[in-house]
Amino acid sequence: MFGSNKINYFLLGVIIVPFLAFTTPNRLLKKAIKEIEKTFVVKDVKFKSFPLNVKKLKVHKSDQFFIIEKDNQLIGYAYLGKAPSKTDEFDYLILIDKDLIIKKTKVLIYREDYGGEIGSKRWLKQFIGKSNIDRLYYEKDIMAISGATISARSMTIAINTFLKNITILKENNIL
Repeated sequence: MFGSNKINYFLLGVIIVPFLAFTTPNRLLKKAIKEIEKTFVVKDVKFKSFPLNVKKLKVHKSDQFFIIEKDNQLIGYAYLGKAPSKTDEFDYLILIDKDLIIKKTKVLIYREDYGGEIGSKRWLKQFIGKSNIDRLYYEKDIMAISGATISARSMTIAINTFLKNITILKENNIL
C-alpha cells in the first residue's frame, strides 16, 4: 500500500507534468527573442502570452502567441508554432507588426536530416509582407524545394493557417 507521501508525490506529478508539456523550452525562447530583437531593432522587450482559446482557431497544442511590447508600447506579435516534416516536427517563428503584416518567418529548430533548406532566408522571404487577406499556394506562390517537399508544403500550410487565425482573431475583436 502507498504511504501518504507517495500518493502526494504521484498526484503532484499528475498535476504538474501536463503543464510542463505546454511550456516553451528555454532554447527555443532564446532563439525567438534573438530574432525579435533583430527584426524589430529593439532590446529588452516584454512578452505577454496571448491565449489561443477561441473555438474556431486551428492551433497545435504547443503553439504560443505573444504580444511584444517595448516601454509599454505595442510593437508587434510573435507566434511560435510546430509543423510536421517527413518523420518529425519543426519549430518555427512568425513575427508580425502592429498592422498584422508578416515581418519575418524563421525555422528555429529543424529535426530532420533532409529538407532543412526551408530554413534558408531566401526561401522564407516569400512570406514577408503577407497578411490575413493572402492565401498562398505551394508551387504557385511559394517556390518548391527539391528534397524538402513535405516540409515546404507544411510550412506553407502553417503560414496559411496562421493567416486564417489572424482573421478569426480580428473578427472576434481580439486583435
